[in-house]
Amino acid sequence: MIRPAILAALSLSVITLSPVAGADKRYGPGVTDAEIRIGQTVPYSGPISSLSRFGRIEAAYLRMINAAGGINGRQVKLISLDDAFAPPKTVEQTRKLVEGEGVLAIVGSVGTPTNLAVAKYLNSKQVPQILLLASTPKLDDPDNLPWTTTFMMPQPVETRIYTEYLLRNKPDAKIAVIYQNDDLGKGNLAGFKAALGSRAAMVVSEAAYDITDPTIDSQIVALKASGADTLFHASNARFAAQAIRKAHELGWKVQHVLLSGVSGISAVLAPAGLAASTGAVTAVWLKSPEDSMWDADEGMKAYRAFMKEWAPNEPLDDAVFPYATAQIIVEILKECGDDLSRENLIRQATNVRDLQLSMFLPGVTINITPAQRIGWRKARMARFDGTRWVLLDEVIGD
Repeated sequence: MIRPAILAALSLSVITLSPVAGADKRYGPGVTDAEIRIGQTVPYSGPISSLSRFGRIEAAYLRMINAAGGINGRQVKLISLDDAFAPPKTVEQTRKLVEGEGVLAIVGSVGTPTNLAVAKYLNSKQVPQILLLASTPKLDDPDNLPWTTTFMMPQPVETRIYTEYLLRNKPDAKIAVIYQNDDLGKGNLAGFKAALGSRAAMVVSEAAYDITDPTIDSQIVALKASGADTLFHASNARFAAQAIRKAHELGWKVQHVLLSGVSGISAVLAPAGLAASTGAVTAVWLKSPEDSMWDADEGMKAYRAFMKEWAPNEPLDDAVFPYATAQIIVEILKECGDDLSRENLIRQATNVRDLQLSMFLPGVTINITPAQRIGWRKARMARFDGTRWVLLDEVIGD
């Protein structure tokens, strides 16, 4: 049975999307009167398998929707395949989804290098590649990738929030950067230095790692020796946890600045050590179930009810973003009505105005147009107090 609080939340969002083009039924591949078939690739195995929670939570949310009658009377079938965060495997699995499974679209696939690896293929086939969990600005390219949208704050936007915070609160910082040796790490490093502008000399040391490296102990030792007092993590969850833990072991009392994607308490901070993580800062655009200020919030109540009923074995604090991603997937499919062609799906995905998802912070709304596909540009800074993330500022950003 669907919990009343969950059902209530499904109508909480304030949404204005473009109208369905015509009343007649129009179906693309993977759609019938009874079913909408969509696909995605997620690292269920490999070095960042912690991100597999996106696939699991989205699947659970769609099971809840299907149990309540589906979307406009159709059941949604999500085919979520493992790519192990390896771009060649992503290509193989994406081709399987498009040419074998005949999905309507690729929706919510995870990873920057992996999504880049298939973007040109999907656009050449005119297959919607939407709501990707990737932060690279290379995927925000309406002219060359008209069938692609992302659902992450892009690297230049997020890194500018961190630099503004540091320039305001620690203008004499000596900054070290640990970064992943791919588009994720390099893109965030470039965005961070570009946002510093004339103050880019504040970055006194940089160290890269490859995702297959067993540890980054040697990089952290070298960065500590640079005399830096601030460490910006342009990394994934596994290596962010390693870096925080190693810095603590070395007695390096450094200000950790974490990308939002590696700020999870159960996925990063607890493995690193809560004491070691205390004082870290990050950008936040989602409500935290660890923060009692949201206990009476209707969106939070619905989220907790969903997790208890449909994903009881998943960490409560790390499932908020996957849950929000699932919500917007559903809302966009709803707005397609009976025109479930690929053309109308990308039309709806690129015409979203003032969407306030129930687990986004108040004031952080989603606006997407065909020419401007960055969903949101605002967040709040937060500091980890050893137990939870404590919000610091008002909503900031463009």
